[in-house]
Amino acid sequence: MQFTAKQIAQKLKGTVEGDENALIWKPCRIEEVDEGGITFLANPKYTHYIYERRAAAILVRRDFVPEHPVAATLIRVDNPYLCVAKVLHMFNANGGPKKGRSLRSSIHPTARLGRGCYVGAFAVIGRNVRIGNNVQIYPQVYVGDHCQIGDNTILYPGVKIYRECRVGNNCILHAGVVVGADGFGFAPKEDGTYSKIDQIGNVVIEDDVEIGANTCVDRATMGSTIVHRGAKIDNLCQIAHNVSFGANTVMASQSGCAGSGKVGDNCVIAGQVGIVGHIHVGNRVTVAAQSGVTRNVADDSVVLGSPAMPADRQKKIFVMQRKLEEMYNDIQELKKGMK
Repeated sequence: MQFTAKQIAQKLKGTVEGDENALIWKPCRIEEVDEGGITFLANPKYTHYIYERRAAAILVRRDFVPEHPVAATLIRVDNPYLCVAKVLHMFNANGGPKKGRSLRSSIHPTARLGRGCYVGAFAVIGRNVRIGNNVQIYPQVYVGDHCQIGDNTILYPGVKIYRECRVGNNCILHAGVVVGADGFGFAPKEDGTYSKIDQIGNVVIEDDVEIGANTCVDRATMGSTIVHRGAKIDNLCQIAHNVSFGANTVMASQSGCAGSGKVGDNCVIAGQVGIVGHIHVGNRVTVAAQSGVTRNVADDSVVLGSPAMPADRQKKIFVMQRKLEEMYNDIQELKKGMK
């Protein structure tokens, strides 16, 4: 598969500076790009590579001014990082949808599938399931009774969706995702054992959500656990029972939100973050990696550390911690002088 610089620029609504007929047959990282490759410049610290590597074309911002001559064709766009996603889609040979239903799949007679769906081998679709148009259900997927799946959604191998859960349109659930397993609810008894609390709610995943491999979204005790429109959740994350996870909020790997927590819209939750239950994280909040969020967080905050606090304050504490040994030694010297 190959394109000319002009064809790519037209797709991206960009302008060509250089050879518009330059042939491009592979996207590359900027550190490794060579002849026939296209790459992008979004981070200024990588600028030196565009003078050193022999790329066919490079996506740059419209206002980019090179300090030295550039051999490659430049394609000027508003946002190179966003445009590279479109370029990767153009080159994705496996991007076309699969079709048909495997004879080795099991579809309950009461289930209803829309037009253009694919159902792979050993997939199981339960009773009264409603599945939209152009849904991709890969091998070994389980969709439980009374579930609903919207149009154009992709369920990769091994996804498990328990009973009565809903997944919206244009969603992607990667391999091993579990939606609707029981929330972690147990009542302690006087003898030290626990009594299981039945989890009779469900999970609602709204439109345009992507969930990474082996992530779990637990069903609500009552009501719904909700992942709102446009959210993006990485691999190996945990969304507990009755959580409300905000629209267009992103969560990186190994992070989790405990039961009944509420995370607002347009937040950035970095890796290995823990959010305790029954608190509210506001809108447009950034939580730095390995933070432990133990109390409510106001809108537009940036928090860091465990327990998480405003990042500026936590950074000062980090500086002071590095001086603790010096401070301790000074105190010991002062004590000796007082004897």
